[in-house]
Amino acid sequence: MEFSIKPLVPGRNASGCAAVGIYAGRKPSTAATLLDKATKGYLKRVLERGDMDGRLGATLMLHDVPGIASTRLLLVGLGPKAEFSARAFRRSVAAAIKAIARTGATDAELHFAELTVGRHDIEWRIMQAARAARETIYRFEQMKSKPSEESIALRRVVLATGKGDGKRTARGLAQGLALAHGIGLARDLGNLPGNVCTPAYLADQARQLAKHYRLKVNVLERADMAKLGMNTLLSVAQGSSQPPKLIVLEYRAGPKSQKPVVLVGKGVTFDTGGISLKPAPEMDEMKYDMSGAGSVLGTVKAVAEMKLPVNLIGIIPATENMPGSRATKPGDIVTSMSGQTVEVLNTDAEGRLILCDALTYAERYEPAAVIDIATLTGACVIALGHVVSGLFSNDDALAREVLAAGEFADDSAWHLPLRDEYQEQLRSNFADFANIGGRPAGAITAACFLARFTKKYKWAHLDVAGTAWKSGKNKGSTGRPVPLLTQFLIKRAGKR
Repeated sequence: MEFSIKPLVPGRNASGCAAVGIYAGRKPSTAATLLDKATKGYLKRVLERGDMDGRLGATLMLHDVPGIASTRLLLVGLGPKAEFSARAFRRSVAAAIKAIARTGATDAELHFAELTVGRHDIEWRIMQAARAARETIYRFEQMKSKPSEESIALRRVVLATGKGDGKRTARGLAQGLALAHGIGLARDLGNLPGNVCTPAYLADQARQLAKHYRLKVNVLERADMAKLGMNTLLSVAQGSSQPPKLIVLEYRAGPKSQKPVVLVGKGVTFDTGGISLKPAPEMDEMKYDMSGAGSVLGTVKAVAEMKLPVNLIGIIPATENMPGSRATKPGDIVTSMSGQTVEVLNTDAEGRLILCDALTYAERYEPAAVIDIATLTGACVIALGHVVSGLFSNDDALAREVLAAGEFADDSAWHLPLRDEYQEQLRSNFADFANIGGRPAGAITAACFLARFTKKYKWAHLDVAGTAWKSGKNKGSTGRPVPLLTQFLIKRAGKR
């Protein structure tokens, strides 16, 4: 689907469909008011009949409306004007695209950029409109023998703007599409089955990104990790026939003196729980346990496509967690790359074991900040559900920066405590500490475990166990937190 920006007067362009917003209480937006004048009150009469009340996400398709050049006119509910938020904006764009995609229209014009959304400017509105439209038409059909019968005729979308907005809107569109492409990559990787998306497959994806965007890539093999003393990572990989990988991508477009931001993504391409085997129901969803890795690759893609002037390192520890004959057993003690020893009380708490060695590896880059992303704990899902991601940090200023990026991108996180008192739950009689701290505050004690390996730099941890994918009828990867991470880097680059 192609996107473009044009200064259009509603109703004068011969398109397959023109979409305008209607606020709650049947109050037309500015674009809808102009259309009403062009149609000599036709729109007002339709609203008075009560077919469109302006409820957020509601749609009404009108055909052959007199006085306008578009074949179809779509009315989209915006909800109460005083409550029109960033999320409502994206929902209205998504509703428009869904409704138009159900028709035979091959092109459409969306008149949403003129809407007031808090303090957000035209660049933000164009960026979010492009992102929402792309996310709405996303389909994962790579593994089907035949394409879906629900083909979409829509090929071209024009985001209508006013005059004099060219430079900012062009930048907003470019960023929106780049972000959508990054989200799409993360979703594709998450939705692939574990027999396809293996550690080696993730490494190949990183190599393809490096080749396309001229990045530096390095993939460490088992022997390389053994030389570095990454025994906690290797302990998770022991039970699998798939060789583990430590994938490192380097994007350097900032000043040479600028310290890089390092993103570390958990890449467990399938998690059985190991010897501490998970229950069978919904175990298929453990293919999503590499969503942290997917989000790192998606963010690198978005940043590279935007050509942001930043230095960025992506580190992905990738492995399966399987209950093979050589698998790590509960009670085993392993020595991490940092030299600290860990008693493995539960092999299903494997994410922190592969992340801790990757976090130690990150020290060599002398980072400005490190953010790890992991589907780490079911406890975070219990605490926060599927709405916001869990955020932990050893630096309050960094935490505020991450939170602000999430709010701006409509990809929110919630700051949870990281207090020393919780460290007591990781006490071990036989090693420096254990890899679990019991049921109470499980998401916090997992973060406390990681904090023991991040004392040499500013660090934030995103637990996305509740937000990286959806279950049930709409099962699939969400691509989160690519929007948050990308906005964090846009801000660091000084682009907004």
